[in-house]
Amino acid sequence: MMSTIPTHVLRQAKSRDFRPSVRIGKAGLSETVLEEIRQQLQSRELVKIKVNKGLFEREQRSDVWNHLAENTGSTLVLQRGNIGVLWRR
Repeated sequence: MMSTIPTHVLRQAKSRDFRPSVRIGKAGLSETVLEEIRQQLQSRELVKIKVNKGLFEREQRSDVWNHLAENTGSTLVLQRGNIGVLWRR
């Protein structure tokens, strides 16, 4: 984890009350999904994303989260299994 991420952001990202607002389904990483994440990042600080189980292999997941962060101009705050949280920089 980067030490530049504020504590309140990490706390909110780890909260069980913070529900996923974007789901990545069988269509995978489409431009539509990226655009939806970009729009949500404009209106909120954090976006929680859930990837359907079995869509990506365990080894691929960190590449997926990094790809999403790079293509949406955000920072990956948390990745746990098939859930990731992006923070607007």
